[in-house]
Amino acid sequence: QVQLVESGGGLVQAGGSLRLSCVASGRTASYYDLVWFRQAPGKEREFIAGIMFGSGRATVADSVTGRFTISKDYAKNTVYLQMNSLKREDTAVYYCAAGVTVGSRPRYDYWGQGTQVTVSP
Repeated sequence: QVQLVESGGGLVQAGGSLRLSCVASGRTASYYDLVWFRQAPGKEREFIAGIMFGSGRATVADSVTGRFTISKDYAKNTVYLQMNSLKREDTAVYYCAAGVTVGSRPRYDYWGQGTQVTVSP
């Protein structure tokens, strides 16, 4: 089992910054890709950024490239999402997930409870 606990969400004005954290714990937690998704009201869940286990390769969605950065503290098994120049359309619940790649497809086995990010005008 892997437990994921997100923190760092909140209310911020447009143009501001937030840093989300996701602590992954459990015996096998360090062997998973750690990924951030978000879901806005009435919209589908959207991949935002991820760091792969092993290679450490980071991927950021085109929609947030240049504004969001993902990083990982391997000693703490914590992944961070630094969000800068926030826009109203970034308002969503942000979820951390732990996954593996099966064949060529990702599979997300564990999810955090989510943290709300609200960007005001």
